[in-house]
Amino acid sequence: MGLVRTDLTTQTDLALHSEGTGAVRSKRPLYVDFLPPCNNACPAGEDIQGWLALAQEGRHFEAWETLTHENPMPAVHGRVCYHPCETSCNRTSVDQPVSIHAVERFLGDMAIAEGWQFAIPQDITGKRVLIIGAGPSGLSAAYHLARAGHAVTIYEAGPMAGGMMNFGIPAYRLPRNVLQAEIKRIEQMGVEIRLNKKVEDVMAEKEAGGFDAVFIAIGAHIGKKTDIPARDAGKILDAVSFLKDVELGNRPLLGRRVAIYGGGNTAMDAARTAKRLGAQEALIIYRRDRDHMPAHDFEADEALSEGVKIHWLRTIKNLDSTSITVERMEVKDGKPVPTGDFETLEADSLILALGQATETEFLQRIDGIEFQDDGTVVVDKRMMTGHPGIFAGGDMVPSERTVTIATGHGKKAARNIDAWLRKTVFEKPVSNPLVGIEQLHVWYRTKADTKPEVHIEPAVAVRGFDEIVTGFSESEARFEAQRCLSCGNCFECDGCFGACPEDAIEKLGKGNRYQFHYDLCTGCGVCYEQCPCHAIDMVLEPQG
Repeated sequence: MGLVRTDLTTQTDLALHSEGTGAVRSKRPLYVDFLPPCNNACPAGEDIQGWLALAQEGRHFEAWETLTHENPMPAVHGRVCYHPCETSCNRTSVDQPVSIHAVERFLGDMAIAEGWQFAIPQDITGKRVLIIGAGPSGLSAAYHLARAGHAVTIYEAGPMAGGMMNFGIPAYRLPRNVLQAEIKRIEQMGVEIRLNKKVEDVMAEKEAGGFDAVFIAIGAHIGKKTDIPARDAGKILDAVSFLKDVELGNRPLLGRRVAIYGGGNTAMDAARTAKRLGAQEALIIYRRDRDHMPAHDFEADEALSEGVKIHWLRTIKNLDSTSITVERMEVKDGKPVPTGDFETLEADSLILALGQATETEFLQRIDGIEFQDDGTVVVDKRMMTGHPGIFAGGDMVPSERTVTIATGHGKKAARNIDAWLRKTVFEKPVSNPLVGIEQLHVWYRTKADTKPEVHIEPAVAVRGFDEIVTGFSESEARFEAQRCLSCGNCFECDGCFGACPEDAIEKLGKGNRYQFHYDLCTGCGVCYEQCPCHAIDMVLEPQG
């Protein structure tokens, strides 16, 4: 008799398909756990399969608790994350991926509506941590450090917490009341946020506040420039400043026709915002084709649906008072090259959306901190800079720049800061092996396409900054959660229990799974073949 867990790394190497074993058992079934591809793809490290399993049972609070164990802002991420988990979802090979972000948003919104709160830490360490920047990375780090029992203070240079979630993501994608509700919940754990507090000297602030460690997460708030000959430079804005001004109520005069230079998500947001401010025409100019734009495809689709025009394979050569001269490009060997063919586009103003840079000059006076050529800060695997006790993350370190990646940085930094303060080293647990669609037995699933979230009509959307996507109802969220295949993890379907011809499997009760009785088991492998999610392997019989 025996059960359930084992060293998957070695046992999986021995896994064999079973077609019966004859009189002498040469293989035995073994309950195992694998890593679902959604969990593996999540930059914030969420246990997606775990909280989906709770959500499909209607255990919403427990699902929210499991989710927020890794990510404190599900209502935000359910709206703005580009959900690489869904791109990796095994269900894609059956019909469509599970709409994970929509279920996450549902749980986040329910938590706000119901007033759910994080537990107040009880084991206080007496250690103090300063976080510079109240964006997604800083807020995530603050949450995880507070949970570990440390006193956390955030210094934020701006007038409100949220960083680029406030100033880089328009309200029609992320309503501000949702963002502020999730920030407030973090504050109610005991995290202090001091606004309009710009740090010029990190070491002086560290000493003055008696802080034991510092996490710097100031984001990338400086719009990149380019040299464009222009008779009226006042008509050129950068997208980051433009979006920030709109958020603060300082709406610039753009004219009837607005051009946006760039092909990223910020360019799409700037164009859609210009339309909402009354521009009759918003056109995006981008030097490459659509297949090579950095913006996500759905972002371009939504912009086009709202009347934004996109001129692919164009580069700006000159800006006049009411027009822009552009040169047509063509693709050769995968790269855009000039053609010498010019055209004129009418525009009253130009918004540059060419990427963002980080203001890290104030860190150059700190011994040991090194920088990349682009100004980003070099950190080690612990997210620590070259100066002991000074950590950094988010957009200011080399990485992709998304809210969810920044949130993951904050969690990773917090765990390493906690270990550093305790004079230990954080060791991330080894992940279980990844499970692919070819390992699953999906015979038990019928096709059930996801129901898309409802978008308000584009003609209505451009009239203001109201949220453009309507979230799932409770029944819709539960149905969507039930589409999860539970890849590589037992969900107690009783398939093995019902299929065993020798009664060698015992149910241990809800949540405790099953046990094999090897004195009864013949190794026939029927349980293995019946398991839909590959939570059972057939392994070689132990020798000796």
